[in-house]
Amino acid sequence: MAGSEPRRIKTITEFHRLTGIAGPLHPLISLVDYAQVRIPSGHQGISAVFDFYSISIKRGLNFKMIYGQQSYDFDEGIMYFLAPGQVLRVEMENDSFSEPSGWLLLIHPDFFRNTNLATTIRQYGYFGYSANEALFLSEREEKRINEIIGHISEECLAYTDRFSQGIIIAHLEALLGNADRFYNRQFITRTISSHMILSKLEKLLEDYFDSGESLSHGIPSVAYVAEKLNVSTNYLSGLLKTLTGSNTQQHIHEKLVEAAKQKLSATNLTVSEIAYSFGFEHLPSFSKLFKQKTGQSPVSFRQGFQS
Repeated sequence: MAGSEPRRIKTITEFHRLTGIAGPLHPLISLVDYAQVRIPSGHQGISAVFDFYSISIKRGLNFKMIYGQQSYDFDEGIMYFLAPGQVLRVEMENDSFSEPSGWLLLIHPDFFRNTNLATTIRQYGYFGYSANEALFLSEREEKRINEIIGHISEECLAYTDRFSQGIIIAHLEALLGNADRFYNRQFITRTISSHMILSKLEKLLEDYFDSGESLSHGIPSVAYVAEKLNVSTNYLSGLLKTLTGSNTQQHIHEKLVEAAKQKLSATNLTVSEIAYSFGFEHLPSFSKLFKQKTGQSPVSFRQGFQS
């Protein structure tokens, strides 16, 4: 129900039981056919927190998923990632009919504990993305992903010897690596939406510094600007890195320095007053940042502009 606490699903076996699927062949990893998934009867909506990873491609579902405060209808195929501890809400669509397709890969962290994947999986920012930041695959990319999933399926069905875990992990690493490559492509090819976010960020920072908000609240944090733009911190930094070569923190600092240049060249405020107006408590911190970005101290910049 909408106002209830999310249900915590600790094991993959519990997920199978909740959704009416036969028990998994292995307790720590499972590949599910979406056509078999059933939302528990009597629920118009359910919220859940998984203690395991979820990777999927979905089509034709007669329910909405709300993830990261965003709602998404899975009428077209997209790739979707969920990390342990994230809240997922499912809302049924009473009057709709669908023939769902796709797959859902569930992996408990214990499956790859004490392996390199236990560390490297944390480096993939897309596990922190909200649903409107899902991965839209080309036909060729989806074919590549499904080939890897086919290999994982074969190993899951034949999980009988000491080699299977290592082979599955190798396929998982290939899956995650390809997804990372395709996300980078998406940042470039989906230029309209990407550049809209960049434009909104530019406007957000300009308004923030021009309004004097930094005087009372300091330099805006990465979390602050990501929340204002309604995207995750990982997604924003990844997008900016691709478009501009700078991450979010660097972008904030660059906009701050541009605003400082304006004050240094067009006002009679002292350098200390300018530093204070941007939320700096100590002048040396401001001067150090300014010099890192421009190669000059604030005083030298002002003198050069006036000469």
